[in-house]
Amino acid sequence: MKKPISATIDEELVNWIEKELQNREKYRNKSHLIEIALHLLKKEAKK
Repeated sequence: MKKPISATIDEELVNWIEKELQNREKYRNKSHLIEIALHLLKKEAKK
């Protein structure tokens, strides 16, 4: 089950996210991009 969250992030990261979202083949929306990023971070933390 997915739950909504709220986060305050640096403007530079927001700009990067907006740029990345231009590639709709890679990310569906901001939530999708952030979820993928967190999965990668979690995977790296397990190493």
